[in-house]
Amino acid sequence: MTIEVRQVCHPEAVRHFSAAELRRHFLIEALFVPGQVKLTYSHIDRLVVGGATPAREPLVLESHKQIGSPNFLDRRELGVVNLGGPGRVTTDGEAHQLGSRDALYIAMGTREVRFESADADSPAKFYLVSTPAHARFETVRIGLDRARRVDLGEAANGNVRTIFQMIHPEVCRSAQLVLGMTQLKPGSMWNTMPAHVHDRRSEVYVYFDLPPEARVFHFMGEPDETKHLVVANEQAILSPGWSIHSGVGTSRYAFVWAMGGDNQDFADMDMVPIDALC
Repeated sequence: MTIEVRQVCHPEAVRHFSAAELRRHFLIEALFVPGQVKLTYSHIDRLVVGGATPAREPLVLESHKQIGSPNFLDRRELGVVNLGGPGRVTTDGEAHQLGSRDALYIAMGTREVRFESADADSPAKFYLVSTPAHARFETVRIGLDRARRVDLGEAANGNVRTIFQMIHPEVCRSAQLVLGMTQLKPGSMWNTMPAHVHDRRSEVYVYFDLPPEARVFHFMGEPDETKHLVVANEQAILSPGWSIHSGVGTSRYAFVWAMGGDNQDFADMDMVPIDALC
């Protein structure tokens, strides 16, 4: 297992970042490395983001000095979403079968987490997001059929999309982690426009279902000093609470969003009118 540490960046400093500096601080370029658990520890709300890609042998989620406890989940909770082939996640001896786009909430206090692929030639790609936790809840598997579904957007604006709220107070109890998936309809390229910020929570995005040649232009930064990152398939973005987060793709795509912070109110956001963006 490898873990990279990212420090917090003040918005006044980010105003002067080059494209390379933006990518170094906010873009996670390689999530899924065959045969590895690869993590990034962000000091933005102490989010841990990464991927576990088991090949022929199982992978185990281990702790690290940065985590500060003997077991990874002693003081944390974990959301897992499978973006690859069928696989299995075993938590303290209990097996959970995850197909493509299935999620699993893993409770604080779980001592062992093991990842396996059903077929090494079509490996599972377990996307991982962890936040600090203050209480233990139930470990739960959540498929799209169990998620809270919200349909938004208009074809005329190119943003018709379905939001599947998976780790969400109305679906699955958690300490602070909120997680879901957004899928765009054919012909739609925009997500989350008009943009917003939510200073009470930070967020992380992973974009997927992009063809190799396609990209998402992810917009970030303060509303009066916007920036953008060019994002490829299966790359993730760290989004601090002061930053807008919106994107437009060169083709259809999907993404998993996850949040941690002071509340779990999905609608707690400060909208930014389009004419206020610079």
